[in-house]
Amino acid sequence: MIESPSSELLMHVADYFKVLAEPSRLQVLCTLKQGRRNVSEIIQHTGLGQANVSKHLKTLAQAGLVRRYPQGVAVYYEIADSTIFPLCDLVCQRLRQRLEEQSQAVSQLVNNFS
Repeated sequence: MIESPSSELLMHVADYFKVLAEPSRLQVLCTLKQGRRNVSEIIQHTGLGQANVSKHLKTLAQAGLVRRYPQGVAVYYEIADSTIFPLCDLVCQRLRQRLEEQSQAVSQLVNNFS
């Protein structure tokens, strides 16, 4: 028999997904998917403010999703856990499938009333 995950493990899983539940953090991750960037470059690519980007980078670093690399006066960030992208792709595929199913249901409903 397969054991249920412990409450502690489920709490960590929930915390991980909370980090990903913020669209701005997903923007930052997508920007870093292209490679190592400093805060200014991330701001330029996302359109987010400096304080906002810094806050999100701190959260992402604490979650182990990004790494910081000080270089002179700048700090660069890069993806530390590349498994995040297949996970996001899986979620996107499922959402796309759900939207297609909903669209088909609406079309069918409209056709029934036409």
